[in-house]
Amino acid sequence: MSESHRIDPQHPDPVLIHRAAGLLREGKLVAYPTETFYGLAADPRSERAIEAVFAAKGRPERLALPLIASDRRSVLDAVSEFSDAAERLAAAFWPGALTLVLPASPSLTPRLLGNGRSVGIRISPHSIAAALAAAFGSAIVATSANRSGRDSPVTAREAGEDLGGEVALILDGGPTSGGHASTVLDLTADPPRVVRSGAVPLSAIEEVLGRRIT
Repeated sequence: MSESHRIDPQHPDPVLIHRAAGLLREGKLVAYPTETFYGLAADPRSERAIEAVFAAKGRPERLALPLIASDRRSVLDAVSEFSDAAERLAAAFWPGALTLVLPASPSLTPRLLGNGRSVGIRISPHSIAAALAAAFGSAIVATSANRSGRDSPVTAREAGEDLGGEVALILDGGPTSGGHASTVLDLTADPPRVVRSGAVPLSAIEEVLGRRIT
């Protein structure tokens, strides 16, 4: 079974956060709470770590993995272009549950991108998710901490039961809010395309952009 430690969701223990970040640098996996569900973190620039994510989740290889960043600098490091539309949406909804699909930085491993050229990324308002990404020093993988096809976990126990010994450490910040996953909006398409409906409503996105989206 995975090692699990309780962590204050309001004031995360920096020692535990830095330990988790160190495990990510070693190519290992860490489960952690976000503003919606528990996520599975990995180094997005390590092919070995990304292979471990796909193996743990049983995820179809053609599907890309999304990222969470702690700040704008980390977002810009992970993408090759940040458009005016992205600027406006980021100002309106970040930190928050809106994942923007943008042209990917060449530093990201192709396996992360599902062999495509774009990456989904958001800044999380959850203190543990943000602290882990900040301690790691760049964006981290943010796929849900469950086997593919199963319900996304809202507790550390659910994440541990689903992924078993595949995860080096579980940061147990208590139950997450659940509900809708992040809205995923593809800004590499014109007009922008909703990949997944979620926590941020389409109408709010259209209001910010001043145009209809598909």
